[in-house]
Amino acid sequence: MSNWQAYWFWLVDRAHDLLDFMSAGGAEMWFLAGVCVAFWTLTLGHWWFTLRIFPSWAKDRKQAWKLICQDEVSHSLCTRSVRSAWLSQAEQQLLNPLRLNRTLISLFPLLGLLGTVTGMISVFDVLSVDGAGNPRAMASGVWQATLPTLAGMVLAISGMFSLARLERDARRALGRLADQLRYE
Repeated sequence: MSNWQAYWFWLVDRAHDLLDFMSAGGAEMWFLAGVCVAFWTLTLGHWWFTLRIFPSWAKDRKQAWKLICQDEVSHSLCTRSVRSAWLSQAEQQLLNPLRLNRTLISLFPLLGLLGTVTGMISVFDVLSVDGAGNPRAMASGVWQATLPTLAGMVLAISGMFSLARLERDARRALGRLADQLRYE
């Protein structure tokens, strides 16, 4: 067996493990996975925007700023208004999209809590039907209650760290632009 075949079989085994994990946590795990994909898609898109697209936008503003400062008195009301408008646009481009990320982060623990509630309902359902005589079924319900809670907390914590990093990078880019648009 070649290395590629061994890797393929290993990958298929991990996919089966992931599907088992997701199904053990109930439907809430799939909702968490969907919100997770949306969150990380937005996060990576914003990271790409901050690193690749915004610098060229800022460079264009810096070049235009040099032309404006040459043509007018540098402290005129018009020049201040242009600078203020560009900084406001930059803030909207860099910080406003992060509101949706913040909302998605707040959904992670709530969906985990929903999984806890539905898992405990299944435990109570087993208790009402079988009494305390079926510990395996009760353990399954507790397991179903625990997994979404764990997943929701892990996703929320990792999301908070990534959001803090994005906000820091956005504020730095905004600060650099403000420094570049100084009055000379």
